[in-house]
Amino acid sequence: MLREKLANKHVILASGSPRRQQFLRDLDLDFEIRLKEIEEVFPENLNAHEITNYLAELKANALSDELTKNDILITSDTIVWLENKALGKPKNAEDAFVMIQEMSGKAHEVITSVCIKTLERSVTFYESTKVFFLNLTDSEIKYYINLYQPFDKAGSYGIQEWIGLVGIEKIEGSYANVVGLPTHRLYYELMNL
Repeated sequence: MLREKLANKHVILASGSPRRQQFLRDLDLDFEIRLKEIEEVFPENLNAHEITNYLAELKANALSDELTKNDILITSDTIVWLENKALGKPKNAEDAFVMIQEMSGKAHEVITSVCIKTLERSVTFYESTKVFFLNLTDSEIKYYINLYQPFDKAGSYGIQEWIGLVGIEKIEGSYANVVGLPTHRLYYELMNL
């Protein structure tokens, strides 16, 4: 369906995330990966989805001067929102440990924003999923970090990995969103471009 709808378009995914790339393949899309290094810094007064919206748009704007007539650019950003604080990607194993320890036994939100940009228009949307962590022991957290090296993931974890199997009691909202892309919303927005 989506492949036919976008048959005359050139889809560009500006993400190095293997999970986002796989989601686009799973949506049966042909796409190019185009990366541009940007400093992911946001104003301190932003909260929750305002942060991810800002960063998704920042990534899109960095590539907007390269767009041509049939291009559709997709950018995205994900954070974990815990107790009014944004958790991004960890700097190292110690940072990852602190993040997971902070989430242990609590609920947090995973917020992902997506910006879809063409020469004619730009659409930004976000999805939020509530994730409930069980109490994790220090040794369980260390085991996960040592084995899975979750340094490219917001909040230092991947729900699709070992920690998701043993440490997550339930979620409220989109599973795909927690992995890194709200595919149902992306599909809808692309179908309605």
